[in-house]
Amino acid sequence: MPSSEPHDTWVPRPRRRETPLGLLGHGVKFLGYSTLAGVLLAGIALPAAGALGLGMKSGVEEFDSIPADLKTPALTQASWIYDAKGQQIAKVYERDRRVITGEEMGTLIRQAQVDIEDARFYEHGAVDLKGVLRAITKNAESGTAVQGASTLTQQYVKNVNVEKAGDDPVAVLEAQRKTLGRKVQELKYSIKLEEELTKDQILTNYLNITYYGQQAYGIQAAAQRYFSKNSKDLTVAEAATLAGLVQNPSQFDPKAHPEASRKRRDVVIDKMVENKHLTPEQAKEAKSGPVALHYQAPQNGCITADAGMGFFCDYVRHVIKQDPIFGKTAAERKKLWDQGGLFIHTTLDPVKQAAALKAVTTKVKVTDEVSAAMTMVEPGTGKILAMTQTRPYGIDPAKNQTVVNYNVDAGMGGGNGFQPGSNFKPIVAAAGLEAGLTSTQSYPAPNKMDWPTMTTCEGTWKNLDKGKKGGTIPNESSGEVGPYELKEAMALSVNTYFVQMEQEIGLCAVKQMANKLGVASKASGKPLQELPALGLGTQEVSPLVMANVYATFANRGTYCTPVAISSITTMDGKDVPVSPAKCDRVLSESTADVISTVLLGVTEKGGTARDLGLDDDRQIAGKTGTSDEKKSAWFSGYTGNLAASVWLGGPAGGVPMKNIRIGGKWFDEVFGATGPGPIWQMAMNDAVRGMPEKEFETVYIPKPQPKRDPSASPGSGSGSPGTWPGGQPTDVAPSWPGGRTQSPFRQPARKPAQPTQQEQPTQQDQGQPGQAQQGQQGQSEEQHGDG
Repeated sequence: MPSSEPHDTWVPRPRRRETPLGLLGHGVKFLGYSTLAGVLLAGIALPAAGALGLGMKSGVEEFDSIPADLKTPALTQASWIYDAKGQQIAKVYERDRRVITGEEMGTLIRQAQVDIEDARFYEHGAVDLKGVLRAITKNAESGTAVQGASTLTQQYVKNVNVEKAGDDPVAVLEAQRKTLGRKVQELKYSIKLEEELTKDQILTNYLNITYYGQQAYGIQAAAQRYFSKNSKDLTVAEAATLAGLVQNPSQFDPKAHPEASRKRRDVVIDKMVENKHLTPEQAKEAKSGPVALHYQAPQNGCITADAGMGFFCDYVRHVIKQDPIFGKTAAERKKLWDQGGLFIHTTLDPVKQAAALKAVTTKVKVTDEVSAAMTMVEPGTGKILAMTQTRPYGIDPAKNQTVVNYNVDAGMGGGNGFQPGSNFKPIVAAAGLEAGLTSTQSYPAPNKMDWPTMTTCEGTWKNLDKGKKGGTIPNESSGEVGPYELKEAMALSVNTYFVQMEQEIGLCAVKQMANKLGVASKASGKPLQELPALGLGTQEVSPLVMANVYATFANRGTYCTPVAISSITTMDGKDVPVSPAKCDRVLSESTADVISTVLLGVTEKGGTARDLGLDDDRQIAGKTGTSDEKKSAWFSGYTGNLAASVWLGGPAGGVPMKNIRIGGKWFDEVFGATGPGPIWQMAMNDAVRGMPEKEFETVYIPKPQPKRDPSASPGSGSGSPGTWPGGQPTDVAPSWPGGRTQSPFRQPARKPAQPTQQEQPTQQDQGQPGQAQQGQQGQSEEQHGDG
């Protein structure tokens, strides 16, 4: 049986240049040049030859005046985005195309395309005189233009003009119009191309640019679309099917019109026999069955990404369109993205991404009134390892889809952000320590106070509403009465303590510290306002920004810009420069170590996040945050080698999370420790599994002296050990946030920080660092993040 794959039977015919028409293909001008053009154009594309209206001399002159250099744009191709393990996240394109070499195309499709489109391609020049005469005869017989005579070179020129038109529908229509001017210009360009390129090169270019229907541009994309294979692996029947599509991709679409496609395929096969590229036996075998597809539907854009990676994919798009390393102007960067042909390797860790996705979709349902978002960052590198949210990436609101990335700022595809509440307080503490305050800094921290006068970068802020509701700031619990020192104030999230710290160091110091830690502005892009409530988290931020703040604490004070792209290469293997993380020291190591020690206390007994320890008992440090009216809740925290931030709330920022069901669980009120905290805990348990344990560099912070007589009456804030502020027993706390009835106090086995020689504990100070002061072990959480 003869082989149905005659890959070695085709030898390109030599070009013949001995005829006057051949000389025309080389651009040689002869007496009938203009006349031939008139016949070609008028007889085929126009109703009558007289429409040309050119005399021989004037025609040659006008033809000579047409520019001959065809400016061929780089072909728009698809780009591929991969995670850190090399697995595809998404394929993105303006036009689904992959440019390949002639050798990569294989022989069959080249034979089939020439045989059906321009069988004399290797014999004629830019114009095929026999084809012209044949077309004129056919059109004259029918009285209409039923047959064209454009050579394959001319068809390539037309496709180039369409490609240059891009997405401009008016320009595309103009490039496709059958006008005299366009035909003459195409002819001039074709003549020039035949001088500059070999026939094989023209054919390769043609096969790479041609549209094959179903969003597939070029033969490689078409082979993948219809048959899920590379062009060089096509069978005779498959190659004939694709070659037949070019004339009318819609009419001969094998998916939509299989019978029409089969008939067209058979016509192509017959042409291949006629041109001796197939034997009759091979043709019979190739035509023996229907068109057998292995169709792959178009998969374009971030919407096709799995595992909740669509938002990260979209973030990558924004990075390329905004980072100056990819082009000096916005237009240059857009061109790079739209033109494609890139292999984009990113920092996204599929294991950590899966952990984050599982947590945000398990703890919060897509149909819930609120949503959750989570970003993970690697301390010391700035690598974004996970980025996901409850609501899926998409444009169908009926399915609760959104294209707004709640993890990032508005300028990178996000919204206007969310109030972080007390998640912001460590920034105030860092500013205070850098200003010279100590780890045992104490403030009176009354239960309620007027906003004090504060200095700003350019002047003074004064409280004009003293004594009024908007002019005062309370603590969450009536039992929260100072004095407090830093560690305990952070563990209990005491508002008035941090307001008094702001007062001492000034709002300018707080704003500047926020800027150093990556909070360059609000998520909306507007500058941070120097208002006292800044330190209590009233100005909207995004989870990516907060995750990177806490990654800086984990990295002992060295801030690294977040990065999503690790490398980019082009189709031909060239590297595209990418921006590495820029790491700068913004805090002294001693300040960062104090912050880690203080935030470690937040997660230990007596802190608002004491219930969020990980299964393997590795050290964690973090901070809860809850905005006014519980409209947003946060938990940001870190291990020694992984930082993450979780936001929970209404996407538009207007859902008070009180008396609400989230993820199938009822909440009387949502706090940072009870809403986003368990999401963080669940995700981190999976994410750190298998990672080495890395402990923090901690410092010894002596315990403060008891503030009051332990026998003081309930409500005084000095209850006995094991009681809530105000005197509630810890084991019968009916109002435990989230509806719990018992506090699961959990003290993981952690190595305590040792006192330094300069800070030896007194006998009264002896005890486990991190334990809250007697009478202050309750789950206090801030209510008034905005004062």
